[in-house]
Amino acid sequence: MAKIAGLQAVTALLKRDPQRVMRLYYDDSTKNLAGPFCAQLARLRRPYRLVDPDDLTRIAGTPLHGGLVAAALPRDVPELDLNAAKRWAKNGEPLVIMDGIGNPHNLGAIARTLAFFGFRHLVISDHPAQAGLSDAAHRIAEGGLEYLNVYRACHLPQTLKRLRPDYRVLGTSLSPRALHMTQIPPQGRPIALVLGNEESGLAPETLAACEFIVTIPGSGWVQSLNVSASAAIFIQALAARQPRK
Repeated sequence: MAKIAGLQAVTALLKRDPQRVMRLYYDDSTKNLAGPFCAQLARLRRPYRLVDPDDLTRIAGTPLHGGLVAAALPRDVPELDLNAAKRWAKNGEPLVIMDGIGNPHNLGAIARTLAFFGFRHLVISDHPAQAGLSDAAHRIAEGGLEYLNVYRACHLPQTLKRLRPDYRVLGTSLSPRALHMTQIPPQGRPIALVLGNEESGLAPETLAACEFIVTIPGSGWVQSLNVSASAAIFIQALAARQPRK
């Protein structure tokens, strides 16, 4: 059973997928805020309970629960459907792909950024280090994961090659030969952005499957940004290219 903690995460879950919620726990600090949630769960015939802070910490598995925890069914992560990706590309919808991002806090932060900018699709690879949709990822995403369609991709280099007729696949790298986002023409196929492992980046085979390699120019005083910070900069750049609706 997943434990989704925090006001924003629980609010998004009950708004987007309430049938997954099996039980709700809250403490005195959130009992007034929990009232509408309890009424919703009563209609679904699901239990809810006021507990003391120590019990809530035990239930959540962390003291960083914000006074509210939903016990929920785990979310399925289906395999990426390349035919569906073709339809997204025709609609001009970008993709963000994670390959080996192992820290669930980074996954959650990137999901929050994607939701903030209104992106819909996130793909996670079968890299052995890749984090999944853990309780920590949901907590850090602040509800963002509930607004994303999340898919898994096996054998990522082959998947990227199959995406390239419909997407411009951009791999991220610290290479001095990498391009800046401003050097990627705004016209043409939508972009699939590939983000790599926090320590080692993208594997050579994955980089070779990308159409372009991009980087973020900096002062040189530090080697790089945290992957979630880099992702936020890239995602904002992609959002700026999207036509206004």
